[in-house]
Amino acid sequence: MTSSTPLLEVKGLAKSYGGVHAVKGVSFELAAGEILALIGPNGAGKSTCFNMLNGQIRPDTGTIRLCGRDTTGLSPRIVWRLGVGRTFQITATFTSMTVRENVQVALLSQHDELSVFYGFAGRAHRRKADALLDLVGMGANAERPCGELAYGDLKRLELAIALANDPKILLMDEPTAGMAPKERVDLMRLTAKIAREQKLGVLFTEHDMDVVFEHADRIMVLNRGELIAQGTPVEVRNNPQVQATYLGEGLLYDERHRQGANA
Repeated sequence: MTSSTPLLEVKGLAKSYGGVHAVKGVSFELAAGEILALIGPNGAGKSTCFNMLNGQIRPDTGTIRLCGRDTTGLSPRIVWRLGVGRTFQITATFTSMTVRENVQVALLSQHDELSVFYGFAGRAHRRKADALLDLVGMGANAERPCGELAYGDLKRLELAIALANDPKILLMDEPTAGMAPKERVDLMRLTAKIAREQKLGVLFTEHDMDVVFEHADRIMVLNRGELIAQGTPVEVRNNPQVQATYLGEGLLYDERHRQGANA
């Protein structure tokens, strides 16, 4: 169940580059415990939208409010400290460090302790780091160097790192990209479980429509910078404009395919 009070309120968000409108007047809300998907073809404006939400790009117009606070145009560092975690399509970890140490670095950053990183990192926030690793099912791998991990395990580690700042919102950019089908299902089920238990709001982009329609509470469809539809999976699947825009590109979820797979 989601809260009636939105964690995130976005109104009229827009960004242009010369004569190209990357994002045009995007408005939406994200509630605590809600899983919200943002879909669309390459070039639709998804990454630009994400980068405005976490402060990497300043919007031309529009407002972003996190728990009632205006965060429009704030730096990524400040936005992160206010409770916005993010994962990326391509994972980035310190491969020579252990799994635990990677989480400890994120915790040191949260507490402004990176200046004492050398000689102290191995002992710092160890209990919290281990708790986060247990949460994502990586506790048994705490002592392993990241360079030895399979890709699916790296994605779980990235989730633990994203949770290190006790976020209110998780922005997940193609969280299942490059993963095997079972790993995709497992990661998204884990993410949904954490989000609902901890009352996090999750906004994610994804090209795999099986993942989107199975796990999202609501879906937003972006086309050429504009939201052309948003609603429940059933509402989006049956939307004529979505069907006309995406059916030929293979981006529309096929319910018959799901039924056949589950038969």
